[in-house]
Amino acid sequence: MSIIPMKALLESGVHFGHRTHKWDPNMKPYIFTERNGIHIIDLQKTVKALEQAYGLVRDTVSAGGVVLFVGTKRQAQETIQDEAQRSNMPFVTTRWLGGMLTNWRTIRQRVNELERLERMRDKGDFERLTKKEALILSRKIERLEILFGGIRQLASLPDLLFVVDVRREETAIHEANLLNIPVIAMVDTNCNPNNIDYVIPSNDDAIRAIKLVVGKIADAALEGKAMRKEEEPIAKPTRVVMAAAEEVELSDEELLGEATLAKITVRTTVQNLVEEHEEGWESEPEVDLEVLEEDLEIEFEDEVKVEEAEADEFEADELDVEEAEAENEEELED
Repeated sequence: MSIIPMKALLESGVHFGHRTHKWDPNMKPYIFTERNGIHIIDLQKTVKALEQAYGLVRDTVSAGGVVLFVGTKRQAQETIQDEAQRSNMPFVTTRWLGGMLTNWRTIRQRVNELERLERMRDKGDFERLTKKEALILSRKIERLEILFGGIRQLASLPDLLFVVDVRREETAIHEANLLNIPVIAMVDTNCNPNNIDYVIPSNDDAIRAIKLVVGKIADAALEGKAMRKEEEPIAKPTRVVMAAAEEVELSDEELLGEATLAKITVRTTVQNLVEEHEEGWESEPEVDLEVLEEDLEIEFEDEVKVEEAEADEFEADELDVEEAEAENEEELED
């Protein structure tokens, strides 16, 4: 199923071309017939061209590309601005400045100047100036906003150029051709389609026809952005695995508890005594190490119990002090 029905194209007047004596012979393959001295555009080719342009815009935007909407004629200005803003794409509706693509560095400097002046105004720097200086800078901001407001978010050259009127935007198309930027355009019967990469044969004068075609291109851009979000991988938490050589060795005190450390200390002490007096003990009765360790462990456990009892008594004293303080505060309040 096509992205746009033939009935919608007919109702919008997309099929109406210019008068036969104003036609461009290069548009002959896209003309269906002539009626009452007006050329009728072949809507079947329009539908195919729209599908091709729709897919191109969608794939370009999904890959991270940007489409620049251009339409400076009165019938297209409002539509171009609304649809470009809806799809969050740059646009040019006031006037195409020569070198906007081929001299992009200078154009970008003017955009930066606009942003700098707006920051000054927002911070209140204009209030420190005289009224005349502040007025001059305010008018400069307005002029720059009119010329470059639509391309403020354009950080680099666009990947695609969408044009409404080929004859009116001849300079823009020429610059895009010099930079090998693909051009998609609505081409009427009085225009030359040779410099257009993707021709959409259509009436470029009717407001309804412009809204229909430009809206579909904006829909393609929005679909491409949705695909881009779906394809973005979800960041998973990564585990940092340290190499064996880089691992920090922990001491026994950090790994073991107090009771275990005490047992290890006892066992080590007894073992050292045995090793030091090994020769002298050969003639004497053998010492039962297990009994000696048990006695030392019992002594250690008794010491631990005493320390715990002292800690409990200290906590009980603290509780008594807190209760006394609370009673004193209540008496003072009474």
